[in-house]
Amino acid sequence: MLSDFEKNQNIAHKICRVYTTNNHAHKDLFQEITIQLWKNYSKFRGDSKFSTWMYRVALNTAISLYRKSTRTLKTEDFSDFAYRIKATDYDDTEERQLAALYKAIHHLNDIEKALIFLYLEDKPYKEIADTLGISSVNARVKMNRAKEKLKNILNP
Repeated sequence: MLSDFEKNQNIAHKICRVYTTNNHAHKDLFQEITIQLWKNYSKFRGDSKFSTWMYRVALNTAISLYRKSTRTLKTEDFSDFAYRIKATDYDDTEERQLAALYKAIHHLNDIEKALIFLYLEDKPYKEIADTLGISSVNARVKMNRAKEKLKNILNP
């Protein structure tokens, strides 16, 4: 399991990026995903690729913790507001677009976040459907709705 996890740990980091807003929360979620993967590895039957199973466990963990966190007091990380000097020739367009995309993704519901995340990972609809436990047709329909929501959020 360790080598499989090491090869695919970016999956967990990317999910953490989608479901968290600061470095501390990212680390906490990554640790929880790692614990859940370790605890549930004995249930991995090999019916799918390890990465597909890992997506499923990681997304379920993130969604569960996200739902719990919506019941608690929200705080802001001071480092998000820290003053930073940038060179005048630095083009931060891509960085700002990516930040806007992640901010928009945070407005989606749990399933839509998972769909968009897997889509951005270039996963085929069959694998997205298997990971989320829905049909391929349902995945396509939900994906189109999630894309439309993102368009409306990004371009009100």
